Amino acid sequence: MLGVERQASEQEVKKAFRALARELHPDVNAHDPAAEEKFKEAAEAYEILSDPDRRATYDRYGHDGLRSGGYAPNFEGFGSIGDLFNAFFGGAGFGAAQGGDVAVAVEIELAQAANGDTVEVAYEAVDRCEHCHGNGAEPGTPIETCERCGGAGQLQSVSQTLLGQMVRTVVCDRCGGDGKIPKEPCGVCRGAGQVKASRSLDIEIPAGIADGQRIRMSGHGSVGPAGTPAGDLYVLVGVRADERFVREGDDLITAVDLPATLAALGTTVEVPTIEGSVELEVAPGTQPGEVLSVRGEGMPALRRSRRGDLRVVVNVVVPRRLDAEQRELLERLDGTLGEENLRSQDSLFAKLRRALGSQAA
Repeated sequence: MLGVERQASEQEVKKAFRALARELHPDVNAHDPAAEEKFKEAAEAYEILSDPDRRATYDRYGHDGLRSGGYAPNFEGFGSIGDLFNAFFGGAGFGAAQGGDVAVAVEIELAQAANGDTVEVAYEAVDRCEHCHGNGAEPGTPIETCERCGGAGQLQSVSQTLLGQMVRTVVCDRCGGDGKIPKEPCGVCRGAGQVKASRSLDIEIPAGIADGQRIRMSGHGSVGPAGTPAGDLYVLVGVRADERFVREGDDLITAVDLPATLAALGTTVEVPTIEGSVELEVAPGTQPGEVLSVRGEGMPALRRSRRGDLRVVVNVVVPRRLDAEQRELLERLDGTLGEENLRSQDSLFAKLRRALGSQAA
């Protein structure tokens, strides 16, 4: 769950847990209803591996050994995922390490996903207040030592957590960890030193990106406390459906309607591609649901040089509403067809599979 080696040190386990927890933070995963459950799983893994006795039991006997020894994670006492984060990381969350992460969604066309593009995204983040230059004080007024923490910026806190009773050092809730409080708060940010601001940023969309993938822009999130780096911007990319194609991995799938007569005789048809169209040769006797491939006309593999294929499903169209002359011609043709013309080389199973595959496409 944490992605660490079996012999990982306690510090490596803690580092892996913090990194995974940041990815699952609700500010980043507001679109993922499973984020809370994933965090609980990560928390349970950390709870086990950070305790030497539990870790030894797990190494020897796995989860069964832990349960038989009476271990069970307890998350029911927490009302939200925010409470869970606070239980492990204190009231400051991840803010003490850097600024908050921001998530934004952007929609692009399939052609943009195929060729790559630059798109502008607009979002809101926390910026430094320029009026007070981030110190929270009205310009020209003094900044005093915080009486609550004595200038330390931290408080000792005893609390009941998933790991039992723990003594933690938490950020002072009055000065926010600065150790100082402005005597006269800034009139713009009201002493926070930070303001919410609208931003825009040009994002490079790599060729081959798929619907639902994310792009991380380091340092483009909210600013952190003085001396700490800004958070990250996560761009969730949505690729709009293209009525001409279905994407499957790096391949594109399309369909072409072909009259039964041309399927029997063979022909050349024009099929759509991302860049325009190509001519495709259809062999005589092509059957309904057959799939023909055009190499290299699919989607590019993300950050690789190769490209997928275009798969063309042949939809053989049976003529309808025949006039008398057309019916006569078909009847004459039918009278000339023998077993050699109608014998199928496929098994019954192959026929069913092709028919079902054609319907799914």
